[in-house]
Amino acid sequence: MKQQHNEAHDHAHDHNGIFGQRTELYFSLLSGVFLLIGFLIKILGADTQSVWFYLIPFFFSYGFGGYYITIEAFEKIKVGGFEIDFLMIAAAIGAAYIGSWAEGALLLFLFSLGHALENYAMIKAKKSIEALGDLTPKAALIKKNGKVEEVGVEALKINDIIVVRPNSKIAADGVIIKGNSAIDQAPITGESMPIDKTAIASTDNLPKFNAIDSAHVVYTGTINGDGSIEVLVLKLSKDSTVARLIKMVSEVETQKSPTQRMTKKFEKWYVPIVILVVIILCFAYLVVNEPFEDSLYRAITVLVAASPCALAISTPSAVLSGIARAAQKGVLIKGGKALEDLGSIRTIAFDKTGTLTEGKPKLTNMIPFQNYSKEALARLVLEVESLSNHPLARAIVKDVESQYNLVHENVASNVNAIQGKGISATYQNKTVFIGNEKLISDEGLTIAPELRSKMEGLLREGHTAMLVAHGTSVVGLISVMDVPRTTAVETLKRLKSIGIKRMVMLTGDHQNVGDAIAKQIGLTEAKGNLLPEDKVEAIKELMQRDGKIAMVGDGVNDAPAMAYSTVSVAMGAAGSDVALETADVALMSDKIEMLPFAIGLSRASKRIITQNIWISMGVVALLVPATILGLTGIGLAVVFHEGSTLVVVLNALRLLAYNEKK
Repeated sequence: MKQQHNEAHDHAHDHNGIFGQRTELYFSLLSGVFLLIGFLIKILGADTQSVWFYLIPFFFSYGFGGYYITIEAFEKIKVGGFEIDFLMIAAAIGAAYIGSWAEGALLLFLFSLGHALENYAMIKAKKSIEALGDLTPKAALIKKNGKVEEVGVEALKINDIIVVRPNSKIAADGVIIKGNSAIDQAPITGESMPIDKTAIASTDNLPKFNAIDSAHVVYTGTINGDGSIEVLVLKLSKDSTVARLIKMVSEVETQKSPTQRMTKKFEKWYVPIVILVVIILCFAYLVVNEPFEDSLYRAITVLVAASPCALAISTPSAVLSGIARAAQKGVLIKGGKALEDLGSIRTIAFDKTGTLTEGKPKLTNMIPFQNYSKEALARLVLEVESLSNHPLARAIVKDVESQYNLVHENVASNVNAIQGKGISATYQNKTVFIGNEKLISDEGLTIAPELRSKMEGLLREGHTAMLVAHGTSVVGLISVMDVPRTTAVETLKRLKSIGIKRMVMLTGDHQNVGDAIAKQIGLTEAKGNLLPEDKVEAIKELMQRDGKIAMVGDGVNDAPAMAYSTVSVAMGAAGSDVALETADVALMSDKIEMLPFAIGLSRASKRIITQNIWISMGVVALLVPATILGLTGIGLAVVFHEGSTLVVVLNALRLLAYNEKK
């Protein structure tokens, strides 16, 4: 039924009319203008003029005010739905029948204004999201056989090479193969600062798009800085991150929030009951000693008072405003359910690698021993590790170069990887071993007690520690660790301050590593040694204990656990298909600090939805008894009733200006 309602709604607004998309708003304002003219004529010259003189402006007011409502009511009746629009038309015709033309016109004017504003709010919300669609440039400069020519973006194929000039939009998702530049990614990820991007070293054996280091990846619609770059196209325009975002946001409406579903159910029963009560009230004159006209007047006044217009738009307008505000900040919230659920969360589970930590090992300690200096140890480690292709070795080389300002001189040779233990090589005519305790013991070298205790201390704190031997003696100890994100501590503090009670880390790493990082950044607890299926079990346990739970991860290896949680939040979802598909909330940038904003926005939306429901139900609860008892006339009923609709829409629009309180 709701699907049909939506189709009817969309259909009613497909024909933009003579003033384009704002036709409904202009029609509503014209209805108000003619209402005012009729009202003034009636007051100023009612005695001298014919009744038709002021009825003509009211006719026009009815025409403009009732045009869109009638189309919509008719569309819904065709699919078997008697909804609020139908009640409004009935009330306006009834008002005209009993001679209350001004009140009927006022009713249509205010209802159409509320409707037009709701529509405007929805168009504005959708526009701020669909603005993403305008991000994609229409043409691209393609490089073929050394020549550059302009083609439409739809003509681009995978593995084409496009040239992106300085300060122009990037036309496809891909990887930089030449040049470097600072790219403004704000349109996609919400990041305020441009990100430095460089060309990838080689395009041989490229991994999947979302596995490529983000320092080389560019997205459609982002803006190039001052450098000219060449990009290898890796996604067609229809599959680009922007295209997927637009598709998902346009589907967002179909995921109704719990409150929306509840109000829809309520309306389904409520509207027929109102119609029944109104019909019964028409015959009140048979019981009460009054003329038929009085009974009819009361029945029509009740019809106006009882229409739950404000209730009907209280939730959708707030949900759409909330989702639009989130999209402006690079947070994609999929539907009202996710928006409402996120605010009620008190426990958050985090994946460790890449979510709370950088996801890249960093050199954390360089401890020389015997009579070795720190610089000599750094030089030895750099020369030997630069011969290895192991990711850990690459990370060590990078950090040694930057921390100690060294450049390797290719003076080590004969590198050899020893499976599960470390590496050996020749340096200064002596053999070097870098690896774990087992490697050193197997070579018959002794480890001094003080070095052993230092190593054990580092291991307890979650570091990966390696001993370094040169010739016959152990000359030092180095350690690496996946370090926490610089923003993690602050973000967790903010989460705690907004009432998140428990923050749990789920990791495949050793329990020691988990505990060490949890302590460093202020988590409540850490669960280590977890495979993806163990994470699902952990989520189930947490849900039994705490009811609702949000899971924050990168959406790739966490997909099963995320699917099981109440609300799943994917980090750095730009470019990651899996994250966009599986998550309820996607943080487009790789910034965990957007999480408190998303939760705060969700709570603000929930507050506004609750306020709106109280306003709309409160007005109906007061007006219906007052009109049945004849305490209010139709004019007052119209003003109160439609006034509440306007208040509700304007209240929802406040969300478009939401900012997290620091």
